[in-house]
Amino acid sequence: MTRFRQTLLAFVLTMLSGVVAAQNNTNSPYTRYGYGQLADQGSGNSKGMGGIAYGLRDRYQINFANPASYTAVDSLTFLFDGGITLQNSNLSNGTVKMNAKNSSFDYISMQFRLAKWGAMSIGMLPYSNIGYSMYSTAETEDGTPYAVTYSGEGGLHQLYIGAGVKIIKNLSVGANISYLWGDLMRTRAQSFSSSTDAMPLTTFYGTEVRSYKLDLGAQYTQQFGKKHAATLGVVFSPGHDLHNTSYVQQQLGNSSTGYSTSLKDTVMTTGIPMTLGAGVTYVYDNRLTVGVDVMYQKWSNSTFMNDPDAFCDRAKVALGAEYIPNLMGRSYFSIIKYRVGAYYSKPYYKIDGQRAANEFGVTAGFGLPLPRSRSVLSLSAQYVKTKGTETRFLNENTLRVCIGVTFNERWFLKRRVE
Repeated sequence: MTRFRQTLLAFVLTMLSGVVAAQNNTNSPYTRYGYGQLADQGSGNSKGMGGIAYGLRDRYQINFANPASYTAVDSLTFLFDGGITLQNSNLSNGTVKMNAKNSSFDYISMQFRLAKWGAMSIGMLPYSNIGYSMYSTAETEDGTPYAVTYSGEGGLHQLYIGAGVKIIKNLSVGANISYLWGDLMRTRAQSFSSSTDAMPLTTFYGTEVRSYKLDLGAQYTQQFGKKHAATLGVVFSPGHDLHNTSYVQQQLGNSSTGYSTSLKDTVMTTGIPMTLGAGVTYVYDNRLTVGVDVMYQKWSNSTFMNDPDAFCDRAKVALGAEYIPNLMGRSYFSIIKYRVGAYYSKPYYKIDGQRAANEFGVTAGFGLPLPRSRSVLSLSAQYVKTKGTETRFLNENTLRVCIGVTFNERWFLKRRVE
């Protein structure tokens, strides 16, 4: 009962921190485009290993990136996992520099076994985040100067339920179905100096999404002797149009003296892409794990706000490793999980008809066993550089600290009383 209360308390605290942190999770001007910054689809151990996930198969960790991995869970175990991220970003376009600090809710999930042949997972995680504020100056045709402020907030969230099934000894398949929801809100405010009679004009753009997302996965594991194993994992997500309502509202003048016109409840074609991912991991003696992932998203076939050419295709390659010196070691440092990784990505942002940026990152972290328990505290640091494809595009340098906790409770152990 004590462990149950501890797990429940951790669940509530993580949820509360997620609600608070989600209010201010990015300051990237690139989130002005599309759905904003796409969230990592990985748990705490994955974040320290460059983001690899498709081939990971661990009975003590939840891997919601590939639902086929659920069948690896121990028959006596209930897993609960949650995580948050703290980040510091430096942004520059060559002339102007800015620093921003943010925090974000990463995920919360749980997993348990249903039968010898299957297991189940439930969780919530973000799909994308929007958060920016910037301005520019220009002149009208008659030479009147004015300023334009662009700002945005919101994003999409997903609540998933998934199951994995073992088909044969070495082959498992699984599926996650997610409820996808959120609000995308953007504002363009045009203002003039007090020396002119021109009235300010503010335009509000809003989109409310209520839809679904489907992820299908498979994993095949092959043993080579007693100490060697390799797992091949694949994930497929079909692309489709999202159910949404959108509006555009214009306000001439300020809120007290101006007037506004709006067009509400307009359904626009807005979709998410087909995603295909694959990964291979090699495990030696349950102490060393090395893996590589590749992922491709066909964003060029997705329409956004009736624009069929809003995005370019997204691709990512990731490498990662985890090492445990001694599973039965008496020294605490010998049972720590040491993690490293790196990745290269081409984001889906498009500016003026061309790809806006490229991105690469390096990661390192630890899996720290908690005393007198089977639970693990995951700490990782990520350095991410987003480089604009042209000198006029923005460059970003971001340092993220990710904190995750995995509670491993033996809820289903039947105790005997003599």
